[in-house]
Amino acid sequence: MNNVRIPGVLAILAASVAIIGCGKKEEPKAAAPAPAPAAAAPAPAPKPEIVVKIGHVAPLTGPIAHLGKDNENGARLAVDDANAKKIEIDGKVIKFELLGEDDQADPKTGTVVAQKLVDAKVAGVVGHLNSGTTIPASAIYNQSGLPQISPSATNPKYTQQGFNTAFRVMANDIQQGSVIGTYAAKDMGAKKFAIIDDRTAYGQGLADEVEKAAKAAGATVVAREFTNDKATDFKAILTKIKAKNPDVIFLGGMDAVGGPMLKQIKELGIKAKFTTGDGGCSPELIKLAGAASEGVICSQAGLPPEKLPNGQKFLEDFTKKYGQIQIYSPYSYDAVMVLVDAMKRANSVDPVKYLPEVGKTAYDGVTGKIEFDEKGDIKNGAITVFEIKDGKLTTLKSEGGTAAGK
Repeated sequence: MNNVRIPGVLAILAASVAIIGCGKKEEPKAAAPAPAPAAAAPAPAPKPEIVVKIGHVAPLTGPIAHLGKDNENGARLAVDDANAKKIEIDGKVIKFELLGEDDQADPKTGTVVAQKLVDAKVAGVVGHLNSGTTIPASAIYNQSGLPQISPSATNPKYTQQGFNTAFRVMANDIQQGSVIGTYAAKDMGAKKFAIIDDRTAYGQGLADEVEKAAKAAGATVVAREFTNDKATDFKAILTKIKAKNPDVIFLGGMDAVGGPMLKQIKELGIKAKFTTGDGGCSPELIKLAGAASEGVICSQAGLPPEKLPNGQKFLEDFTKKYGQIQIYSPYSYDAVMVLVDAMKRANSVDPVKYLPEVGKTAYDGVTGKIEFDEKGDIKNGAITVFEIKDGKLTTLKSEGGTAAGK
């Protein structure tokens, strides 16, 4: 019996194992962990940015504040354009900042603000506007080793002092006086000149050069009178001049003097042609003198705006932002850009290091090719003669000047 029952038990056990084996669920295998994402490459560190201050000085108050603001706006546009380029010098991104000062066209104030800019540690200076402020201020900049580029001071003495810091981007009064004096004597046929100056370094200096040119061309100076740059009543000197019956009256002075003088010339019935230099060759003169400005002959130490070699974009940008150009704003723009260009070539914003590069400048500016001679005067400076017709400055002739890229 036992032999019979044992297989049966075994069969039951085998069946039980089979039933248990068939009912067991297999646990799913755990998924392999996802690989950790590769570490992102660190972003490059931004290049350090430093602020470089450029000084600008012009009269921002007083009778010729419109000219001073015109200069400053030209410099501001240049700073904006330079900053838009994200210029890098010595591994740093440079942010230029313009520090504008008002010298009120006064020599004493000019030296005060010059020292103020030195103390503010500007890297260079654009200005001043007037020769009378530029010349005394230049000694302060020279003592501090600061490059100074005037866009408008035309008295020759500025660059005759032997300062290696002094530069200008337009022709001087030796060139301008020669052109306007010779033009009046030869092209206009003037035989008798009456000359008035405002006793400033600019006005008197230019008048002296016109007198030399007139005499060299065979004309006679029948009267030499003077006033000051704040005067508005000229009837006494004009009455004296009327008695001399000149063919031409030349004013060495600014438009703030020329405007009321022209009105009084007309009131006194003086028939002489009126001529003046760049300080009076402006839209403001037309505004101040009105109909009395018609027929005025004047000169500018530079090319007319429409003939600036690289000037069309400047003209569009400037007039859109600031309105009508007066006289010197394109030259202020170029003066800033010459400083920036010298810094780039020296790979330094330190005046000690980049000053030598200013003298080596060969820059294609909006006003033309800018290169300096050994004194700091621009080479091949242009002079333009204008006539006021129908309330506008109309170009008669241009001499000198070098187109950019040539």
